[in-house]
Amino acid sequence: MSKRILILTLGSRGDVQPYIALGKGLKRAGFEVTLATDPSFSEFVSGHGLEFASCGAAFGQLIQTDAGKAALAGKNKFSFKEIKSILLQVMDEAWAIAQQVQPDSVIYHPKPLAGYHIAEKLNVPGFLAMALPAYSPTKAFFNPVFGGGDRGSWLKRLSYTLFLKAMVLPYRGLINTWRREKLGLPPFQDDTTLNGHPVSKLYAYSPQVLPVPSDWDESSIATGYWFLDADPNWQPPSDLVAFLGQGSPPVYIGFGSMVPMDAQRTTHLVLDAVKRSGQRAVLATGWGGLSPTEIPSHVYVLESVPHDWLFPQCAAIVHHGGAGTTGAGLRAGKPMMICPFFGDQPFWGRQVFELGVGARPIPQKQLTAELLGQAIRSLVADSNMRQQAETLGEQIRAEDGVGRAIAIIEGALKP
Repeated sequence: MSKRILILTLGSRGDVQPYIALGKGLKRAGFEVTLATDPSFSEFVSGHGLEFASCGAAFGQLIQTDAGKAALAGKNKFSFKEIKSILLQVMDEAWAIAQQVQPDSVIYHPKPLAGYHIAEKLNVPGFLAMALPAYSPTKAFFNPVFGGGDRGSWLKRLSYTLFLKAMVLPYRGLINTWRREKLGLPPFQDDTTLNGHPVSKLYAYSPQVLPVPSDWDESSIATGYWFLDADPNWQPPSDLVAFLGQGSPPVYIGFGSMVPMDAQRTTHLVLDAVKRSGQRAVLATGWGGLSPTEIPSHVYVLESVPHDWLFPQCAAIVHHGGAGTTGAGLRAGKPMMICPFFGDQPFWGRQVFELGVGARPIPQKQLTAELLGQAIRSLVADSNMRQQAETLGEQIRAEDGVGRAIAIIEGALKP
């Protein structure tokens, strides 16, 4: 009988797509996989052949509101009162799904809160899985959640202690009440150990991009990226294909699910920067931030398109610094510049720059047409940067992040 895997995650597309890639790999390896997330991703998940379970509909609805989008962009935070009932509902839904699936292992993003506790209740291996190493203390670099901080600071390891305490403290009472009433479990001390052992942490990024710290223990693993390639039957818009064939490779510019403070201003800024750079460009506006009414002939505007198809055809990549978009750009071997909003985005921006595969990041608050135009010109003209990006891309393409993660999961599930 095949082993059953439950994957729990919540958030934007970037919080779901890597887990679909992992789930597909697990299914190919003979596991039965159920992926539980926001119902808006139902077709996305089931379209890739995985069992879908609805979890966190209220959370998904919240982040689609103006207040939710502002929170995603780091402009404000949800109050605990706002989100308490939603978190309880998410945890209840996750537990109901787990009771139905009866998994042999739980792979979870921290956002749904319930994954660790469900693994404890069922006495099965649990894997914390995410795209940034926020849960593994080290002296090598500041916690990415805080933007990376000062690389030379003695506070680096302490930043993880502060993060781990800050993540649990507001929800400890809520979680312990839920553990007692729903799972029949005693209060928990922390979520870093499970059944007497450190929680296994699978980090979906390349060790070529961020070397593995020497002070990590064996419970922390940088597996390599979990890429989800486009459906081979997918066909790009014919006018996009025509645009790509009509001149030099364009620069891709897109800010993912982030929403600028002034979308109209950002639109004009980006278009002005592209004009100053003398380059052609593809602008991604699926999140609604860039919506110009008049587009010059050297610019193509699209809502969304698979990165693995488009990025190799671009000269450079300009984006917000999400871990998934960063990985896709690096995999394509393209120089990039990150314009971070908040969170871990400044961390990846700095890392890309220090690796020599991208320009110095420009925070969104400091972004101007002149600075962006200069950066685009340097991305396209710097042959050394381009060569280093191509070399790193080859190294990343040679990795099998999903395969390594599966091997670790299989090892934990052996009798």
